[in-house]
Amino acid sequence: MKHYKRVFVIVIDSLGIGPMPDGERFGDIGVNTLGHISESVDTFHIPNLQKLGLANLTPLKQVEAVRKPLGYQAVLKEAGNGKDTMTGHWEMMGIETKTPFQTFTEHGFPKDFIDELEKRTGHKVIGNKSASGTQIIEELGEEEIATGHMIVYTSADSVLQICGNEETFDLKELYRCCEIARELTLKEEWKVGRVIARPYVGKRKGEFERTSNRHDYALKPPQKTVLNALKEQGLSVISVGKIVDIFDGEGITEAYKSKSSVHGMEQTIEIAKKDFKGLCFVNLVDFDAKWGHRRNPKGYRDELERFDVNLSVLLETLGDDDLLIISADHGTDPTYKGTDHTREKVPFLAYSKSMKESGRLPEQDTFAVIGATVSENFDVPMPENTIGESLLKYLR
Repeated sequence: MKHYKRVFVIVIDSLGIGPMPDGERFGDIGVNTLGHISESVDTFHIPNLQKLGLANLTPLKQVEAVRKPLGYQAVLKEAGNGKDTMTGHWEMMGIETKTPFQTFTEHGFPKDFIDELEKRTGHKVIGNKSASGTQIIEELGEEEIATGHMIVYTSADSVLQICGNEETFDLKELYRCCEIARELTLKEEWKVGRVIARPYVGKRKGEFERTSNRHDYALKPPQKTVLNALKEQGLSVISVGKIVDIFDGEGITEAYKSKSSVHGMEQTIEIAKKDFKGLCFVNLVDFDAKWGHRRNPKGYRDELERFDVNLSVLLETLGDDDLLIISADHGTDPTYKGTDHTREKVPFLAYSKSMKESGRLPEQDTFAVIGATVSENFDVPMPENTIGESLLKYLR
């Protein structure tokens, strides 16, 4: 069985490829992030993803399936009970989330929580509702700048987000308030998966723009993941983008924050030029944050085309002892109602220059095949109570 010195796992955040069988339970019927993007645009140029077999997993209007794709392809279903960032990424590394994280979508956060947050931070809370981040800044940004109040909002995810203008609220103050909110939301009745600092710049409506100084304060995983197992065996676990935040630093040996998804790929290419043994785990968030949630299929298409250009460079940079896996953590169908994630199957694309065969693998019942494959590749036992069967024996 072939083993690889380095494994690169790239998560194209929200690139779903079709509805889950239980999607109706989540309000997601007939969703398909990638397929519906293809139907919504006139042109779609992703030659490298095409060669890897992405169009072999779901029909695309402008991108043909290839007879002999590079490497291996599979469809992955989510075993966990959710459709958010944390359940998706944690499952990749072996954790099945059976109880979904608490949400406050309908009515915002309870009064006793808001009272405590105002008392501890010294800022009056405005907003406190489920909203799009860009829309709530347009609605309340001028008031925040004028008064020093604090914009708090949520979404269909288990998340509390706080906006702060970098020039008037101050970035350090925003982070301080988010740290207080994270502490408060560790209580069971207020517990959310993530607290997110959402800084922005601009002085008036129409000028506001979110910056790359976002910071996620996530819950620690409830148990050890494959990342912990790798680190404990002395292997490198390099994170790019928000991976370090999603796992609250657990199991990470080196972390790189990204300014954009393009920057994240540029960082990954530079990491690929270095000598290390272990895992490079990458999240590219712009697909979800900039285009999926904002229901912009053309912007999403453009981001995929930019990714494909850098993918070509990465494929050239990788060596024979490297394994590349490309997947996603959930869907965010930009043509669907609302602004939330969509419960979808995701792609699994695996490639190495040393592979002598290629083809379609059976549909898998969990994202955890990714972590299990990484674990077996490095001969590292999976942590207790984790899930997932390795696909390494097929990747030859």
